[in-house]
Amino acid sequence: MKKTADPDVTGVRRSDREWRRVLTPEQFKVTRKGGTERAFTGAYWAHKEDGTYLCVCCGQALFESADKFDSGTGWPSFTRPAAEGHVGEKDDRSFFMRRTEVVCSRCDAHLGHVFPDGPGPEGMRYCINSAALDFEEGGEG
Repeated sequence: MKKTADPDVTGVRRSDREWRRVLTPEQFKVTRKGGTERAFTGAYWAHKEDGTYLCVCCGQALFESADKFDSGTGWPSFTRPAAEGHVGEKDDRSFFMRRTEVVCSRCDAHLGHVFPDGPGPEGMRYCINSAALDFEEGGEG
């Protein structure tokens, strides 16, 4: 099911009970509880279609296929977000590590992490869980 973001909505808030009704168990674990899918298992890690990757929770455009690259990590990787302000960053100190978590700015869904080891002028690698994404063919990608 494809979801299109409503630009007039600035935030999406639901209870865990409501999220469980609209997400699969894997999507809920990843997006609402900060989980991570196993490498090389997600629907989009080797996906090559042109289009836009959307937040599975609220439909906000997150990444364009033109910015996707094969990082060799087993997760979809992107050099930058689809638009400024569509993803947020949080300090993540879980599992005795210090990383930067990436979240949807509209619904606060956990998407993955960003690392400063990517290609391109910014040198960033947005390492994103497939379970946090939906895909819409066409568009700018």
